Amino acid sequence: MEEIVKHINDTNASFRQPNAGDAKNTDLFLDNEHYFLFKDCGEQITVRYSKENLTKAILFIASILPRKFDQSATHELVKFSKEFVLDQLAIIDALFTEDGKPVDHFTQVWNARKDVPQKNGKIDKRFYFNGLLKDVLYTDYKGVQRKTKFTIRNYFAGGYSDLHILKADDGIFDIRISNAKVPTYDNKEDGLEEVAEQKKEFKCLQQIYYGAPGTGKSFEIKDTTKRYSTIRTTFHPDSDYSTFVGAYKPTMKSVDLRDLGGRVVDGVKEERITYTFVKQAFLKAYLAAWKKYAEGGETAEPQFLIIEEINRGNCAQIFGDLFQLLDRNGNGFSTYPIEADADLQKEITKAFAEEEKYKINGELSVESAVKDYTSNYGASLSEDILKGRILLLPNNLYIWATMNTSDQSLFPIDSAFKRRWDWKYVRITNGYEREEDGKRKLDENGKPIPLEWKISVNGEQYDWWQFIQAINVKIEEQSESDDKKLGYFFCNAKNKKIDAETFVGKVIFYLWNDVFKGENAEIFNIEGVGQVTFDQFYKEDETTGLTIANEHMVSLFLKKLGLSAEDDNDEGLSDNQPQKSDWKVKVNGIELTLANSIPYTTIEQYVKSHPEMTAQEVINVWEPFKKCSARKWVVANKDEIENMNPRYANYSYKINCSDGTSLWVNKDGWMHHPIVEGRRDTISEFINAVKEADLGIIITEESI
Repeated sequence: MEEIVKHINDTNASFRQPNAGDAKNTDLFLDNEHYFLFKDCGEQITVRYSKENLTKAILFIASILPRKFDQSATHELVKFSKEFVLDQLAIIDALFTEDGKPVDHFTQVWNARKDVPQKNGKIDKRFYFNGLLKDVLYTDYKGVQRKTKFTIRNYFAGGYSDLHILKADDGIFDIRISNAKVPTYDNKEDGLEEVAEQKKEFKCLQQIYYGAPGTGKSFEIKDTTKRYSTIRTTFHPDSDYSTFVGAYKPTMKSVDLRDLGGRVVDGVKEERITYTFVKQAFLKAYLAAWKKYAEGGETAEPQFLIIEEINRGNCAQIFGDLFQLLDRNGNGFSTYPIEADADLQKEITKAFAEEEKYKINGELSVESAVKDYTSNYGASLSEDILKGRILLLPNNLYIWATMNTSDQSLFPIDSAFKRRWDWKYVRITNGYEREEDGKRKLDENGKPIPLEWKISVNGEQYDWWQFIQAINVKIEEQSESDDKKLGYFFCNAKNKKIDAETFVGKVIFYLWNDVFKGENAEIFNIEGVGQVTFDQFYKEDETTGLTIANEHMVSLFLKKLGLSAEDDNDEGLSDNQPQKSDWKVKVNGIELTLANSIPYTTIEQYVKSHPEMTAQEVINVWEPFKKCSARKWVVANKDEIENMNPRYANYSYKINCSDGTSLWVNKDGWMHHPIVEGRRDTISEFINAVKEADLGIIITEESI
């Protein structure tokens, strides 16, 4: 049976509330590589759903609520409730009913779309289906009969779901959804490069990226907006309306020198203080956005205004009457224009008429932007905008901001202000290698490659991501909140290493002063030392007399958290790193010098010599070898790898078996330390175990 599997990201996962309009969730985008299964099926296919499968899918979504789902122009938070579950199950019951009797399956016709001509003459190269909606009449949890629309996208959870499409013998395509407990990200946007070029790529006009410090909020905004005009500012306690919008300020200007009679002295200039209106971030973005709109209309390029640390300033004071402009109507313009003061009117008029950077040539036509607009000047809406009489945000002006949840008490944001923003939570995740274009680098199995930063102290190194996970558990126990947790980029590594000075100066300082607050915290009670003081994380350098980080104390602190150390000169076990010893191995004649390549090459050779075996049968043979690995596993099947910690799952080697099934081999925890006292030589353990098992694999070792 032919099958394709499509990992579902947020592009296709957009939960549709029962009362949503028909325009939502009508398309399902696949990767172009999936087209092979449908290319001979014509412009339509028939798909078949299973009641049991859809029920499991919707219950999985319920299990991960609350969660934000794309609701056309907004991101709506769907909360968990028994009513949600009861209504969704009632919809499924109604779907799987024919002639008043329950059924296990029903079918639907989808329209296949590829290489579709667009209005602008271009060809849409994407492969997708539409016609996903189906009318449903169901009885809600209150017993009231209601109408809604069914769509398969309603049963996807972005990052967690895989869509399986199987071609059955009867020509119908069976639809199945599987879910993982840990989300994965394939970094593929289903060939949506064409869409990425359009302004409507950005659905949220005003949104705040929030989360723990170091989660990459600013990076995500920068990466998303890098192709567009961006003006950035940072709020702080002294920020006010004038520093955000603009004001008259004293500036030095060269003017003609005049004598006591007021006559100009020929050829002589002098520097004098004059007052000039100085534009600030908001006004610059406002003028630039309108210029772009005047030139491009509804296809105008976006203009971004980025506000870093928005809650470190008094938003009510900074925005002032601009607050009213944050109400946007359905077409993206401000619902309620406001009057501009005389100074601002003069500056806007001058900018639109004279300044090359903002000058608008020709007419501006936005008469339908505000419903029932009445000018106080007897003019049109467009004229009032150009003359600066009113302020009105255009629909290509995006205001995005960042907020550290650990700082949210600086200037609390009132609920009226919050309602005018979309909120995007940025989770604490492992860091990943990036390509030049900002996309995550993928390994040979198509999985993101972790950064693998290390804390380098006392001649040893500790895994930074393991530390982040361990310390965040302690922070949650202390605060019962995510606000004070650390993100992966809380501090910067140099050559993938965080030294003791950086660790103490940033991490320990933060934990001591802002999280655990003082000397009596249990986390700073270290066995063999007792309750340490902050001062003990520093010591005097015996040579220079300068104060330096106490690396021994940092090492004890990390070990208290349960972290294990590696040698500092061991750069890790990635495929492009050499091993320390002058040593090489041959597996069935294949020459290897990397320790972590030996296990997966050995098992791959075994699979090739046993084509009759399934992946699970191979796994059963190699499962006992986990005793040799520092990570307690050697081989895993598909279910096991999907439920594994991403840090380990992503650092594995995929082997396909001849029956179409696959297994994964651990690439982590393999070390060759034949002369290091007290260190496990796990790779020698593995080689000896293979030789003793007599599995038909020939492994030889030699010095080089």
